[in-house]
Amino acid sequence: MSRAARTIVLDNEAVQAVADIQHPKHRDVVAMLDATRRRRRDRVTVVVPVAVRIEAGCDRSAPAAAMFNRISGARDIVLDGASANRASVLRAQVGVSVVDATVAEVAERFPGPVAILTSDGDDMERLCPVLDNDVRVIRL
Repeated sequence: MSRAARTIVLDNEAVQAVADIQHPKHRDVVAMLDATRRRRRDRVTVVVPVAVRIEAGCDRSAPAAAMFNRISGARDIVLDGASANRASVLRAQVGVSVVDATVAEVAERFPGPVAILTSDGDDMERLCPVLDNDVRVIRL
């Protein structure tokens, strides 16, 4: 990525990795978040689509989610009607899962450059060229 991300979108495994200190990618994901925050003089926004939280089984009100809430600082991004319409178009255009389409839709709506932290790099890479934003994929 030529410029540091202004927005980071967390996908399923990124959420799981941040939430669980025993996850094999925990340290890597936390380090990526910290490094991006240090490179940016202005604020970096970390977001997580609600569909991703559901897929990852992350109930933010549960005591077990305290680490995720504290470390990620992620804002939940809800899917309204217009967002669902755009995600549906992306899903049909590229042939990805519902959750992947919502991740892409969220990445498209935030100020760029945007980084998607994901273990599903192939599908996300296929989505990037059709998005109306500077979106890069960071594979976990």
